[in-house]
Amino acid sequence: MRTWQIGSIRVTQVVEGHGAFPASFFFEGMTPEEVQMHRWLRPHFAHADGRLFASIHCFVIESEGRRIVVDTCVGNDKPRKVPMWDRLQTTFLADLEQAGFAPKSIDTVLCTHLHVDHVGWNTRWLDGRWLPTFVNARYLFGRLEYEHWSLAHEASNQQAMVDSVQPVIDADLVEWVETDHVLTSEVRLEPTPGHTPGHVSVRMRSQGHEAVITGDLMHHPVQCCEPDRVPRFDVDPAMARLTRRRFLAEQADRNVLVLGTHFPEPTGGWVVSAGAAWELSLAPQLGPP
Repeated sequence: MRTWQIGSIRVTQVVEGHGAFPASFFFEGMTPEEVQMHRWLRPHFAHADGRLFASIHCFVIESEGRRIVVDTCVGNDKPRKVPMWDRLQTTFLADLEQAGFAPKSIDTVLCTHLHVDHVGWNTRWLDGRWLPTFVNARYLFGRLEYEHWSLAHEASNQQAMVDSVQPVIDADLVEWVETDHVLTSEVRLEPTPGHTPGHVSVRMRSQGHEAVITGDLMHHPVQCCEPDRVPRFDVDPAMARLTRRRFLAEQADRNVLVLGTHFPEPTGGWVVSAGAAWELSLAPQLGPP
């Protein structure tokens, strides 16, 4: 568990799972040698053998009395086509509670998008059916995002809609939001389309400090120095490239903490210019907030 303080905002990370994976798992055709060229990725973001480290975790934002869970990982007991996610049995909920966040204490759940590894703990299997995990929360689902997946026929994500999205709708816990929705005076959404049509990131500003939770506009820090690397999972790769490049250019050389939704420990960093591209620094920048 890691925590960050952004002015009066507190952000806590709770990890569901992590590991090292071949670069080609994320980026088709990417070789170990291409990863090894970027020495700055080691030791935190890549193994010496060219594998990439990655994590699945949620963030809990505490702002103005609210407790906001951002993305709910894969979840337990869920049938999934990806073998390492199939019918998981993790200690995620116990870890969340140990971090000080009992499910009943959460008042807001935000999904940056509706992919399978971002909605899983929206629900859990109880009494023979899928029921909302966070019974006292409003679940913020993007209107545009939901419309896309309701019409899509991508089998790998349809099961997640059935067991992790629809039960929350049926329980009348959903608040439909736009991609620029304001959660508190310190926390708001900003549209970052491409990975999915309604994908959002989460911008936090408080007392002159600033941070952003990426969602999947980037899957790994290697995309700082190779922003045109296309993950296998982007719905609109061309749009995703434009969004990623714009995002990196806007954060570069400023005191903006970037928290990657799949970035391995230490998870947060600062974007710095590096020739024609960028890198992720573990030291804060001294530019204007």
